Amino acid sequence: MAVNSQVAETSSTTRSAFGWRMLSVTRIALGFYFLWAFIDKLLGLGFSTCRTVAEDGSFTIDAFCEKAWIGGGHVTEGYLVYGGNVNSPFHDFFVDLGAQRWTDVIFMLGLLGVGLALMLGIGTKVAAYSGGLMLLFMYMTQMWPATNPILDEHLIYIVAILGIVYVELEHQPIGLGKWWRSLSFVKQNTWLV
Repeated sequence: MAVNSQVAETSSTTRSAFGWRMLSVTRIALGFYFLWAFIDKLLGLGFSTCRTVAEDGSFTIDAFCEKAWIGGGHVTEGYLVYGGNVNSPFHDFFVDLGAQRWTDVIFMLGLLGVGLALMLGIGTKVAAYSGGLMLLFMYMTQMWPATNPILDEHLIYIVAILGIVYVELEHQPIGLGKWWRSLSFVKQNTWLV
C-alpha cells in the first residue's frame, strides 16, 4: 500500500511540475504573439505588414516599406479601417478610430508592453488586462465570427491569458516573476504583479 501511495505522489508531483512549466511556456508563447506583431508592424518584415498579395495568390514582400511604422506607416488603419467585418455593430466606431494617428502609438506600445511582460513574467496582471482589452477590441471589429456564432481566437486568447496569469501568480517556474514580486515597490503596489 505504501508503494502505491509513493508512486501516486511522485506521479502527481511530476505531472504538476510539467504542467506548471507548460503554463509558463504558453504564457511566453502568447507574449511572443504580441511581441511579434509589434516587431512586424514596426519594421515591416512582410508577415502582416509590407506584404502584397496578387489575385492569383502569389505575394511579394517589400521589407521596411512605407507601411511599416518606422517608414511612417499608419499601422492601425489597415486593420481597423479595411480589415474589420462591415457587419459588426461596432464597424463605424472602429473605422473612425482607425483613421486617427494617435491610435498607432497606443496600439504599438500595447503590443510591446503586453508582449514583453508576458514573455518575461513581470507585470503580468497589467499585461493580462491590457492584452485582454486589446483582444476584445479586435474581436469587436470582427463580430460576428464566420466559423462560430460567438467564439473566435481573440476570446480564447483572453481566457487563456487571464487564466494562466492568475494561476501562475502562485508558482511561476519560468520567468522573472519571483524576482519581480520580491521588489519592495511591487509588494506595495500588488497590481504591478
